[in-house]
Amino acid sequence: MDDRFDPRAEKVADHEREVQARIDAKDAKSGDGVDDGAVQAGARRYPEPPFPKQHQTKPGDEAALDPAPMYDAPFWQGSGKLAGFAALVTGGDSGIGRAVAVLFAREGADVAICHLDEERDAEDAKAAVEAEGRRAIVLKGDVADPEFARAAVKATLDAFGRLDVVVPNAAFQEHVQAFEDLKFDHFDRTLKTNLYGYFNICQAAVPHMQAGGSIVMTGSVTGIMGNKDLLDYSLTKGGIHAFARSLGTHLAPRGIRVNVVAPGPVWTPLNPADKDAEKTSKFGSDTVMKRPAQPEEIAPAFVFLASPQMSSYITGEVLPIIGGYSGG
Repeated sequence: MDDRFDPRAEKVADHEREVQARIDAKDAKSGDGVDDGAVQAGARRYPEPPFPKQHQTKPGDEAALDPAPMYDAPFWQGSGKLAGFAALVTGGDSGIGRAVAVLFAREGADVAICHLDEERDAEDAKAAVEAEGRRAIVLKGDVADPEFARAAVKATLDAFGRLDVVVPNAAFQEHVQAFEDLKFDHFDRTLKTNLYGYFNICQAAVPHMQAGGSIVMTGSVTGIMGNKDLLDYSLTKGGIHAFARSLGTHLAPRGIRVNVVAPGPVWTPLNPADKDAEKTSKFGSDTVMKRPAQPEEIAPAFVFLASPQMSSYITGEVLPIIGGYSGG
């Protein structure tokens, strides 16, 4: 056979064209038999876009959100994963924080709920914890203030006699369309709530925590992927991820674990208090799941990372829950 000619090459090329023709024929049917709706792979069905158009003023009101966020996870059966523990959750009045508070209570923990000024949401969260048969207290204040952080920790210790799990979760988020629109006071508020707030509550709590305790921070997909409209918020979330990894190493000799849950879009008051009504109606539709998560879909990860029964060998990790990855 002539080294310059291999008759198999033509057969391979013919086969490649056959494969292409099959796929082209399928593509021409433009998705016949394919469900283009949101992915429903959970214990119950979750709402999907489009949502009613709505916009809120900060810090947001869970009671006004339509549809109401699903946080109570009625399918979740508690089994004492946090039995006898006491937890402190910042931003615990609504959204992810409320869902975490409820599941912590169902697993046996008493819960201190910190909030800014959302009294109705905070009382609803307190009632939800008490409905699980556990004690709850509500603490109003700004986590960016170290005095409030120290007071919140003291109030938790006074109420429950211990502090085992800390969930720094309170956040400020506000988009900008141009870098020049990110004014110093806006940037400063984001950093003070999202970074100073996490630092303050952790530093106040750690001296009172024992081996077996844990800190579970709320990060974000924006801290992994960035976001063109959330420059300051993304910066803080990336900082939270690095802070948790470093603090986890620092506190390991004391038996205190530190981890992060990094959600993608979640149906909470944080987002309609940032986005306009049109964007809120489509929120989460660009994920692989084609919908935002509901808070009860995120909260189990906090239980997992908080419980020494489940994650005693995990510290310094960032757990993304972002609704899937797509190569485009």
